[in-house]
Amino acid sequence: MRLAPLPLALLVALLVALPATAAEPTRIPEAALDTAAQLRDIALADDTGWKIAESLTTEVGPRMAGSDADARAVAWAKAKFAELGFDKVWTEPVTFPKWERRGQHAEVVGAHAQPLVVSALGGSAGGTIEAEVVRFPDLESLQAAAPGSLAGRIAFVDYRMERARDGHGYGKGSRVRGAGPSAAIEAGAAAFLMRSAGTDNHRFAHTGMTRYAEGLDPIPAAALSNPDADQLARLLALDPATRVRLALDCGWDGEYTSQNVIGEITGSSRPDEVVLIGGHLDSWDEGTGAIDDAAGIGVSMAAARLVAELPVRPARSIRVVAFANEEQGLHGGFAYAGAHAGELAKHTMVSESDFGAGRIYGFDAGVADHADAAIEQIAAALAPLGIEWRPGEGSPESDIGPLARDGAAWAWLGHDGSGYFDLHHTPDDTLDKIDPQALAQNVAAYAVFTYLAAQAQGDFGSSPARVVNEGR
Repeated sequence: MRLAPLPLALLVALLVALPATAAEPTRIPEAALDTAAQLRDIALADDTGWKIAESLTTEVGPRMAGSDADARAVAWAKAKFAELGFDKVWTEPVTFPKWERRGQHAEVVGAHAQPLVVSALGGSAGGTIEAEVVRFPDLESLQAAAPGSLAGRIAFVDYRMERARDGHGYGKGSRVRGAGPSAAIEAGAAAFLMRSAGTDNHRFAHTGMTRYAEGLDPIPAAALSNPDADQLARLLALDPATRVRLALDCGWDGEYTSQNVIGEITGSSRPDEVVLIGGHLDSWDEGTGAIDDAAGIGVSMAAARLVAELPVRPARSIRVVAFANEEQGLHGGFAYAGAHAGELAKHTMVSESDFGAGRIYGFDAGVADHADAAIEQIAAALAPLGIEWRPGEGSPESDIGPLARDGAAWAWLGHDGSGYFDLHHTPDDTLDKIDPQALAQNVAAYAVFTYLAAQAQGDFGSSPARVVNEGR
C-alpha cells in the first residue's frame, strides 16, 4: 500500500540544512552512465521481477501480518535472496500487536432485507449490532455531529474517493477510514460503516487499518463495497429508518514477532555505504497481495540482481529490504530505522516500490543541494523509459518514510496509480492484475537508479544532522 502524502507541516520540516562547509558537487561518471544504458536494455528484456512476484503470490499467497503465512513469507524471502545470489541474507525482528479477521457479515433487515458486502477494517473491534443507519456525506459532517446524537445507531460515511494518477485522492479517503470510527464513537454511535476508500465499482470492499482515539471504547467498523454503499444510500433516501445488522468476528490477540528480511549485494570499493531499496512483504488477507506489494518485492530483488550481474559491481553495496507489517502501521520501517539509526549517514540513498505495478512516469528526490547535478544525471538516464523528472512532486514511500524523516536522502519513482485503488486492499489484488511489460519497466527504472546512486562520486547528503526536502 502507498501511504497518504506527507502533511505539509512535515514536508516543510524536511528542508535541507546545509553544513557549515559546502560539500563538493556529487557527480556520476560518464562510464557509469554508459553502463546504465546497457543495464536498462537488459532489464527491459528480463522477466525476473515477474517470476518473483509470481512465486510469492502463488507459493505463499495472502500474507497477513501475524498469520501463519507471515512466517512462510519470511522463509520464502530468505530462500529467494539466496537463490538470486545475494552475498548476505539476514533477518531483523519486528514485534507488533496481532489483529485477526475471523468473519464478517452485514445485511439490511426489515421490508427491504438484503445482504451487503463489507470488509472489517484492520484494528476493528468485533461484535454484532443491529440498528438504524445515519448517512453522512463526508468525515467533516460526522465530526460535526453533536455528542450523543447517534446513540444506538450506525454512522455511515458516504464519501467517494477521487481517482488520480498520483493517488492523491487516497489522502481524504484514508482519513475517513482512520478517523471515522472515533468520530462515530464521540457522537454515540454503536457501529461505523464507510464507503470503501477505493475508485472501482466492483462488488468487493476495500479493507485497511483504522485506529481509535485514546480513551474511547472501540466499536465494530467496516467498509462497504462501492455498489453496496450506493444501494444503502438509495435505501436511506427511500426510508430514513433503514436498519442494518453488522456482525464482525475480529480483534486483537496478543503480540507477534515477524522479521524484516534483508539481502545485500556487496559493493566493490565502498561496501560499508549502501543504497537501500525494497518493498513490503506482508499483505492484507483477502487477495494475494500482488500489486500491494509482491510487485515491489519483485522489482527491488530483480533490480539488485541485475546490477550484481554486471561485469563490474558498483562501488557501494545494494541493500534490499522486504519490510514486515507495513499494512498495519509501518512496523517494519520503524523497526529498521531504529535498528540502523547509528548508520544513517551510510545510507547513501533510500527508495521503496509500494504503489503497485503501473508504469513509472515520474522521478524526484530529496537530497542536499550539492547532489543536484547527480540527480539531473539520473533523471536523464531514466528519460528513455518514459520517466519525467518532476521536481517537488514526489515524497518518500511508506517504509522508507522513517529513514527520510531521520535525515536519509531519498528517491521517488512514481508509478501510474490511475487504476491502483480499483484493486488496493481487496480480494481482487491478484497476480493477473500485473502487466509483465510494465513490471519490467519498473525493474529497469530501479536498476538504473540504484546502479547510478551506488556509483556516484560524492554523497547525496544523508545525515542525522539534516532533514530531507520534499524534492528538488
